[in-house]
Amino acid sequence: MKKPARDQENKPLTLKEIGERNEPAANEVWQLRLYVAGQTPRSVAAFANLKKICEEHLPGRYDIEVVDLVKHPQLAAGDQILAIPTLVRKLPQPLRKIVGDLRDTERALVGLQIRSAATGE
Repeated sequence: MKKPARDQENKPLTLKEIGERNEPAANEVWQLRLYVAGQTPRSVAAFANLKKICEEHLPGRYDIEVVDLVKHPQLAAGDQILAIPTLVRKLPQPLRKIVGDLRDTERALVGLQIRSAATGE
């Protein structure tokens, strides 16, 4: 079993402290890859929702690559894509994945680690 993270004083970190340590730098560019299958309503909605989230929370600090698995099915293996649409956060590390059309903004923000689940900030 994995032991909880600890700070320099050898005491366990709180969820808030863990979230703060994982927060990306304010000037860091986010590399996002959205896997879709053609121009389906879910694929279009996923892109629109992602664009809105990025414009509101990462203005000028994001790069979105859209991969259409209808045209390039072999690319699904690289990021182990099993469902679509799937968003993959390549950078900042660690890699994160979110499946779905991203309509639940709060869930997407927490999943991407733009907002901490513990603090709601």
